[in-house]
Amino acid sequence: MCKKIFALCLAAIMVCSLFALAGCKGGDTTNTTDATKSTDGGDATVDYSKIKIGFIFLHDDKSTYDLNFMNAAKAAQEKLGLSDDQVIFKYPVDESSACYDAAADLADQGCNIVFADSFGHEPFILQAAKEFPDVQFCHATGTKAHTEKVANYHNAFASIYEGRYLAGITAGMKLNEMIESGKITAEQAVMGYVGAFPYAEVISGYTSFFLGARSVCPSVTMMVDFTGSWYSVDAERDVANSLMDKGAVLISQHADSMGAPSACEARNVPNVSYNGSTIDSCPNTFLVSSRIDWEPYFEYIINCVAKGETIAADWTGTLATGSVVLTDINEAVAAKGTKEAVEAAKKELEAGTLKVFDTSKFTVNGETLTEFLADVDDMGDYVPETNAISDGYFHESEYRSAPYFTIEIDGITRLDK
Repeated sequence: MCKKIFALCLAAIMVCSLFALAGCKGGDTTNTTDATKSTDGGDATVDYSKIKIGFIFLHDDKSTYDLNFMNAAKAAQEKLGLSDDQVIFKYPVDESSACYDAAADLADQGCNIVFADSFGHEPFILQAAKEFPDVQFCHATGTKAHTEKVANYHNAFASIYEGRYLAGITAGMKLNEMIESGKITAEQAVMGYVGAFPYAEVISGYTSFFLGARSVCPSVTMMVDFTGSWYSVDAERDVANSLMDKGAVLISQHADSMGAPSACEARNVPNVSYNGSTIDSCPNTFLVSSRIDWEPYFEYIINCVAKGETIAADWTGTLATGSVVLTDINEAVAAKGTKEAVEAAKKELEAGTLKVFDTSKFTVNGETLTEFLADVDDMGDYVPETNAISDGYFHESEYRSAPYFTIEIDGITRLDK
């Protein structure tokens, strides 16, 4: 999820245990639950004893976005057999100088890897990287590594647009079921999408979701509105309700709380969530969820440092690396044949025979695009400089890891304009 946000100021920086994800207290604590010494993922020839990794998270574990990172860190620790004193969590850390302070503190504590999870952390993590050249600083959703060329600063993301496309197929199949049963007409196959901000990551995500739905339900259209926050239960619930009031019969989201799913459950409207299953809270409406699994990346950077190898400046995880995953489909809600349709498309994506942003599958003002300049270098001026369309598709996350798809395609209506 990229986090271009001027976040709410969160005064306290809390350092929490990897396994004690709740009940944080002031000051530094290390993990309180013994890690299982697994040999499944760790290389028996590699010495991990000198690894110490610090994580900086924007929110606490009530945010599905941050919890997804926390769970991946926990899994990587367990798989590589790191001890409790080798892993430190700091949260909540807002997108301000507090992030630099947290990063510097982790370096001072002896961490040789520092990871931050939010887009707005980037300038402060980059500052720390320049001041602590012996520490590897890794940042999710950032854009500067390939242009700044600071040897110990690295960006990472994953092709989550593929996961959202597959989730969209689940939504489209549900719409077809609703049409066939007479619950709605084909023209009433309208989805609503709760976005946080109109940034490239969000636009890429909702467009891929829409294209997945339309690949099986040709009449679908979609409305998108934004909350102005990555995490706001009230705002996300209100936007979801507003979209349903305007005719949306299925809701998805790129925001981090339970606001939208709970609104859907209250009104019995199918929902596709993000970053984790909501089936326990929303058993009657939850369809599926896509997420980035960060465990492969965490294992990668830990192994690189342990082996003395260079971490890639820009790393993009894929379906093939296990970095893009779907939850189990809620078959009690999903349409018959959904699992088979999703699996078929997944195989095509993995084989490269299906491209999510195939330009023959969408238009802009009725026209098929043959070129589109994207702001890949992100120099802060939002000036596009790279043609991202060739060979019949938009090459998302190929020129850098973080998304840069900002095309507004036909069939999607933004309500903020």
